[in-house]
Amino acid sequence: MAAAHYTVLAGGTGAAKFLRGLVQVVPEENIHVIVNVGDDTDMWGLHISPDIDSIVYGLSGKLDTVRGWGLRDETFRCLEEIESYGLPSWFRLGDRDLATHIARTELLRSGLTLSAATARMAAALGVKSRILPATDDPVRTKIETSRGTLGFQEFFVRERWQPDVRSVTYVGAAEARAPSGVLDSIHDSQLVIIAPSNPITSVGPILAVHDIREALRCTRAEVLAISPLIGQAAFSGPAAKLMEASGYEVSPSGVARCYHDFLDNIVIDVRDATLASSIRFETIGVQITDILMSDDEAARRLAQFVIGGGGLAG
Repeated sequence: MAAAHYTVLAGGTGAAKFLRGLVQVVPEENIHVIVNVGDDTDMWGLHISPDIDSIVYGLSGKLDTVRGWGLRDETFRCLEEIESYGLPSWFRLGDRDLATHIARTELLRSGLTLSAATARMAAALGVKSRILPATDDPVRTKIETSRGTLGFQEFFVRERWQPDVRSVTYVGAAEARAPSGVLDSIHDSQLVIIAPSNPITSVGPILAVHDIREALRCTRAEVLAISPLIGQAAFSGPAAKLMEASGYEVSPSGVARCYHDFLDNIVIDVRDATLASSIRFETIGVQITDILMSDDEAARRLAQFVIGGGGLAG
């Protein structure tokens, strides 16, 4: 019988932090990571998958943990030359990072799916976890703002998430299908964990793939989410702004509502303990601990709490 595995739904930064803790608690080969592709974009003719790269870099020990993205000890000489030709350079692609995007683009052009290309590249970097793109079909997050419709990277990086947000859509999600490996991972999991990622633009595009949300409703595994908010403040990025624009309360209660149709339990911070009763009213169990991952040891403690089913409060 195959060893029990844990399935993590992941965006980039927050998920990469959590996974650095999880690999200290369970064998890396027993971790499956279903990764958002709504942030994917094309730049200079290259297919870029920022969240996949953050997860793979994080698990391979190559991630720049100070910036939270890209590779450690990176240089940007190619970007400087691109600027000299007057081409857009707002998306900060490092020299070594470019090798990843070139390799992925070449593998896709050779006929590989994104899933197959990702598996090959992750293995080349020594990653033992299964890294599973949510879909091999194109899904792109679009942000309707006061300055027009923007791709996620245009909104997040170029505009530094400053424009007012009116709505968020996932172009292509209605037609997209999850690879069988993604659905099997959810169905056969010992525990499904929604990482502390942005519910709207990191987890939202994953859930917008119809058969993934259906699999989460049907799995016999417990589905547990870690709040990416403490109070009304996100660990990083525009989660609060995007939740508000999407009609959700900016709080751990709002996070629970994003996932209400399949969620069994949510882990919230000790500073939000007073919200537990209102979340339980929605028939979702609540676990309370310190969820701030200030370093790898804090991430390990959080992962241990989650895997151990710690402190169930409802």
